[in-house]
Amino acid sequence: MKRTFNYSLPALALLGLTLGSCQPTLEDTRPAADAGSLNFSSYVAVGNSLTSGYSDGGLYNEAQAASYPAILAQQFAKTAKGPAAFVQPSFSAAKKDGSGYVQLRVVNGTTTPVQPSAANSFLGEQVAYTNNPAFPSELEAYTGSQPDNLGVPGISVLSADKTASASGNATVDAQTRGAAAAYGVLNNFYQRILPAADRGTKDYVTYIGQKTPTFFTCWMGNNDVLTFATNGGVASATNPFSGMTDTTSFGRGYRNILSTISKNGTVAGVAANIPNVTTIPYFNTVTVAAVAASFKAANPASPGVFITTGTAAAPVVRLATSADLLTLTTQGYIAAVVAAGGTAPGSLPTSPLPNNYVLDATEAAAVVARTTQLNAIIAKTARQNKVALADMNTFFTTIAQQGIVTNAVNNTATFASGNLFSLDGVHPTPRGYAVVANEFIRVINSYYGSAVPTVAPNDYRGVLFP
Repeated sequence: MKRTFNYSLPALALLGLTLGSCQPTLEDTRPAADAGSLNFSSYVAVGNSLTSGYSDGGLYNEAQAASYPAILAQQFAKTAKGPAAFVQPSFSAAKKDGSGYVQLRVVNGTTTPVQPSAANSFLGEQVAYTNNPAFPSELEAYTGSQPDNLGVPGISVLSADKTASASGNATVDAQTRGAAAAYGVLNNFYQRILPAADRGTKDYVTYIGQKTPTFFTCWMGNNDVLTFATNGGVASATNPFSGMTDTTSFGRGYRNILSTISKNGTVAGVAANIPNVTTIPYFNTVTVAAVAASFKAANPASPGVFITTGTAAAPVVRLATSADLLTLTTQGYIAAVVAAGGTAPGSLPTSPLPNNYVLDATEAAAVVARTTQLNAIIAKTARQNKVALADMNTFFTTIAQQGIVTNAVNNTATFASGNLFSLDGVHPTPRGYAVVANEFIRVINSYYGSAVPTVAPNDYRGVLFP
């Protein structure tokens, strides 16, 4: 998923961003490298933005170089059975900033996240758009051989497979099948890695089937709930992939993906499941309590934060509770409306926060329930294809609850200052991706009896402060 994040100076005050002290880098104690029975010579990574290395709201060369598949390939090579090269669809050096990304900058004396754009040309971005950078825009085409990192930001199981839809609704099924086949002209990240002749006709399952891996990782399914969640539980009528994917479609699509890349269970690999997206900083940074406090500071009689729930046909306005989750972009949206002379959204029942800025308690519960259902399908399909399962749901939940210590440094899910999540509040930093890579390695070693060495996460950066 590619999302533009709008922040404001009041938002930074609310989030409490501060400059942190430098943290030490210590060496891990690493086992002797041994691939065991595994052959990593042709390692292929299948997945979405989390696989591509997407970070800070964009895909760019530095982030790609720290993707967890790139880190895995580096560690696999230490076993003497790793790939001679691991090909990623990087941008040219002149366009190294790719799709653009959020950066912390000092603006008018205050540290604030800034999204590169035409309006912020003073940042000197080397972005890779070939025309006006407004989605759907074309990115610089990748022209090398088919990459080994096949991560496509925004892709879901539903949008990956033109045969996957079987919801029972003929109109919806026809729409999603057709859109999956045409995904190369709907998603600019997928478009740029496809040969021109395949754009608009080759679905992702067919594309990954062109590879002949000796080992693979597959982390798919996040966007089958995440796209819906980050839009406040609101599906777009014009986007057939913006809702939560039904279990029938997901099951068929995921089975096709995993059987294709594992060559019907004959290739070793790891399938990862879907984290609980309600625990990520995107939903836990701008809180109802904090926004309510800002309203009360301006008006002591303020009763709290008014939100819109329900459906577009039957909207409901009510006061938010602590069980309702506000998006990371909420404070920036409020500040922008006020700066334009409007009433602060959420401060009055006649001016509530729009539905797409709130994942209300009912929607959050539905997202968690669907995630559980889809993860059951992932686990069963992994068993059927005789591959390991990386339980990223439990892993990320544990990090959200208690953080993770790497070489005596505590890392948490706190926005920006916690080291693990980037400035979009959804995707990891390079250090976060190193932590993810180590979890994949732990699962590989446990399941296959190998001894792939882990990486030292502190060698990788968190959020860059100016």
